[in-house]
Amino acid sequence: MDPPDPMLDERVTVERDGGVAIVRLNRPDRLNALAEPMKEKMGSVFESLSRDPEVRAVLLCAAGRAFCASGDVTSMGAFTVDSAQDRLKRAHRMIINLARIDKPVIAAVQGPVVGIGWSMALACDTIIAADDAYFAQVFKNVGLTPDGGGVFFLAQNLGVLRAKALVLSGRKVPAEEALALGLVEQVVAAEALFDTALAHAHTLAAGPTLAFALGKRMFKHVDTPALETFLDAESWAQSVALLSEDHAEGARAFLEKRKPQFSGR
Repeated sequence: MDPPDPMLDERVTVERDGGVAIVRLNRPDRLNALAEPMKEKMGSVFESLSRDPEVRAVLLCAAGRAFCASGDVTSMGAFTVDSAQDRLKRAHRMIINLARIDKPVIAAVQGPVVGIGWSMALACDTIIAADDAYFAQVFKNVGLTPDGGGVFFLAQNLGVLRAKALVLSGRKVPAEEALALGLVEQVVAAEALFDTALAHAHTLAAGPTLAFALGKRMFKHVDTPALETFLDAESWAQSVALLSEDHAEGARAFLEKRKPQFSGR
């Protein structure tokens, strides 16, 4: 039997509202945790939207009470070298294709914006957050390093010391604190989130999108190192972490709803 086509996966939907493409995570029963086929589909969707001349802005949002509760931990904990590399390749393709979109990209986030979910939001050009949103790098809870470029984006936006503090602590950053730190553009009432973000996307879609594209390319040259160079280093570090005893213990503890007992191996 052929494997299911990830492009048919309804856990990620795409619709058009004029010149705005709306990409929606649609797995609300699991707080939009990213299963591997979802990453594969989004990588393809972002690449397609970047090439589509009818798309002038992109809105990334999510169904339900969460934007994204990180990756799907239920599929973790039993990696081989090859499966670990495949997992990272899917995540990196998704993030790179999102970051490469020349059109303005707005993230509308609510509830948990966690792990690679936060990386996705940070890869967008601007983030509008509901007042119930919170952000966290929770990889340490399952014995992993941040992935999806999380360290890269946080260090860019906050500086290395503050980024390290968030990664090492794994603490929650409420929406208002994220606003004060400059990590989101605006905080709005949860019930107004989608309409506010869509209106902003339409405003940008009506603007000089060629100039926006050129400006985005200029910003990429400010990055040191380039995102792709950083992700190569991330791939090595996360591959080692995925194969570690600590990650296996962290994944088991998560599923068993207990505190992990890490050994540093």
